[in-house]
Amino acid sequence: MNQTHRERIEACLSGKKLDRVPVILWRHFPVDDQDPLRLAEATIQFQKQFDFDAVKVTPASSYCVKDWGAEDVWRGAIEGTRDYIQHPIQAAEDWEHLPVLDPTVGWLGKQLVCLRAIVAELGKETPVIQTIFNPLTQAKNLASRDKVLMWMRKYPESFKRGLRTITETTFRFIEEARKTGIDGIFYAVQHAQYGLMSEEEYREFGLKYDLEILEAAKPFWFNMLHLHGDDILFDLFVDFPVQAVNWHDQETPPSLVEAKAKFKGVVCGGLLRYTTMVLGTPEEVTAQARRAIEATNGERFILGTGCVVPITAPYGNILAARKSVELS
Repeated sequence: MNQTHRERIEACLSGKKLDRVPVILWRHFPVDDQDPLRLAEATIQFQKQFDFDAVKVTPASSYCVKDWGAEDVWRGAIEGTRDYIQHPIQAAEDWEHLPVLDPTVGWLGKQLVCLRAIVAELGKETPVIQTIFNPLTQAKNLASRDKVLMWMRKYPESFKRGLRTITETTFRFIEEARKTGIDGIFYAVQHAQYGLMSEEEYREFGLKYDLEILEAAKPFWFNMLHLHGDDILFDLFVDFPVQAVNWHDQETPPSLVEAKAKFKGVVCGGLLRYTTMVLGTPEEVTAQARRAIEATNGERFILGTGCVVPITAPYGNILAARKSVELS
């Protein structure tokens, strides 16, 4: 029984028999991510090289905030991320004056061009999911990492008006993205960490908007939640309307086994991004992948990393991760 990528992901999500464990790795494409067709081509070539079971499209995080005036530059970060150099939020009233964006023009419109090109090339047998940053993460990139929580706590009502505008814009982008033929979203949450926010704060300023956006994403069949960072508020998300969840499982609780006991969908992880994927050997990559497969019994599990694969990860290590599931 040789399943297509789509059949394999569908079977994994529904608990049906698999020919092997699915595997998905993703990375940034700095410089190329400033042009929609170059990003599409880089993404397509990465997929053709390694033949993963789904494609997670990874634009620069600024794609959804540049049209509000954010500016960023590429300075060589090994994750492939860009540094913000201009934040449009400088006063409390700026949150209230954010306009709802038209997702068919500007940088949002460029990302739709990218998605259409990827789907057209890869076809329906390879699932494609688009990165969507949650409103709090977009707010951080509008106001800066250092100041966003200050605005949230000092001017909560103005801040909430900004979150409402961001949420409405995200609704509209998701609606347009559906028309490109993608299969789901990779919903990135960055502030659900005990070191940043309390559970009460996250419920008020994060959870409400997250659930509204995921409601808009329900027509998709493959939505993955990403909980970024350390000491995450995992228990707040165990009933989220998504098919899969990804977090830094090798670096912070819960473990894959613990998460499967709490979350009824699929867990994605198993590989350390730096220690293994960058600094390890192909043999170490394979061994870590095998341990994750054994721990989860290869059920309700997608092999992956806790976040983006650094752009410095050796070819042989990425290939080893891909081939490791063939042994199962």
